[in-house]
Amino acid sequence: MTKHEIRNHIRACKALLNDSERRTAADAVFSRIEKLAAFLMADSILVYHSLPDELSTREFISRWENEKRFFLPRVNGLNLEILPYNRLTLKLGAFAIEEPEGDDTTDVNEMEMVVVPAVAYDRRGNRIGRGKGYYDRLLAQTKALKVGVAYDFQLVDDFEPDPFDVPVDIVITPSGVYMVKGR
Repeated sequence: MTKHEIRNHIRACKALLNDSERRTAADAVFSRIEKLAAFLMADSILVYHSLPDELSTREFISRWENEKRFFLPRVNGLNLEILPYNRLTLKLGAFAIEEPEGDDTTDVNEMEMVVVPAVAYDRRGNRIGRGKGYYDRLLAQTKALKVGVAYDFQLVDDFEPDPFDVPVDIVITPSGVYMVKGR
């Protein structure tokens, strides 16, 4: 399948999920993250602020915000900036995503872990994003542990990554943790 066909297929699968299924999947995925030694040791974590069709990060952030320093991305032109998470200063930004306000940007190299959304992953850690390359440009700049999160149906193995695609180190779905060999 082409990336376009995969995006359409995943969009259709997500549309079939009810709220309970979405919550159950998010709980399972983030419970698996919470058990990772890398998460337990990490202090600075970049996480996405979920869109309605993505695994929700809201409960996860809320549960850990007093023990971890969370950061969120903010779109700035063709790139993502990293800012500290503060639920009181979020505003609707690019692509109708809640983003942090302010000038307190942080270098992505200060992150110890990056929780990465995607449309799809394969078992080699390659990802298909929404097509704008924001995360690929960001992930290329960091040595932080890159953790991809997805519904089980978002794990597909029939696409070829582009040369500029940056893979993740671990892919976590409700039913499994896939460590990517060689990372």
